[in-house]
Amino acid sequence: MAQINFEIMEVLGVLSTNRDGWKKELTFTSWNGRQPKFDLRGWDSEYQAMTKGLTLTKDELIALKDTLNQIDIEEFYQKQTQQD
Repeated sequence: MAQINFEIMEVLGVLSTNRDGWKKELTFTSWNGRQPKFDLRGWDSEYQAMTKGLTLTKDELIALKDTLNQIDIEEFYQKQTQQD
């Protein structure tokens, strides 16, 4: 398996932490020496192990933010979870 190098430039936010201490975080991360991108994934407490994640460019993150801002998440979730 190929070696993956990364450098977390900044942790932008923690979305959740599980009972084992793993955190789902939004970070600004450089992968294999490339230009940093926005990255959403789970990390162990020492940043030695990670889950599969999602890497987004600045434009993709802006589009995601705009999409989320257009959704009434509570109303959508309630509607979808009440269906039989």
